[in-house]
Amino acid sequence: MRRIKFCAGHRLFKHGGKCEHFHGHNYVADFFVTGDTQDSVGRVMDFADLKAKCKGWLDENWDHSFLVSDQDENAITALKMVKPCRLFVMPYNPTAENMAKYLLEEVCPVLLKEFGGIANRVRIWETDESFAEAAIDEHDRLTVSSYDTAEVS
Repeated sequence: MRRIKFCAGHRLFKHGGKCEHFHGHNYVADFFVTGDTQDSVGRVMDFADLKAKCKGWLDENWDHSFLVSDQDENAITALKMVKPCRLFVMPYNPTAENMAKYLLEEVCPVLLKEFGGIANRVRIWETDESFAEAAIDEHDRLTVSSYDTAEVS
């Protein structure tokens, strides 16, 4: 597992609550990688390579950017008026669940292909107490879950 921190803004299109407003988070992304083989050193994948690829992609695309849904024309128009503009348009609402899903299904297969590692789980921490994750099970089925780790009194 490799943990990478990044900062990003977003809003949830048609959320109906306070998350429909522009706001941001100090996110943490955890990348879990598996493989059928190990290299001569005994690794599925070198952590340095995992960091370089995943952090590189996050730095280039999501860090200090605004993430919005492709359906959110109002946000896209507003953000494009700001110069300079760092905007990442997602094919769905940028919830923590969808961010994990996007990284697992779209980004990791491309980034990790040359190394033979396969990302089987991505976890996005939106706060210190809540995260969402997307995972692929042994039957190649995608599951997306959200968790709140705050103690209930």
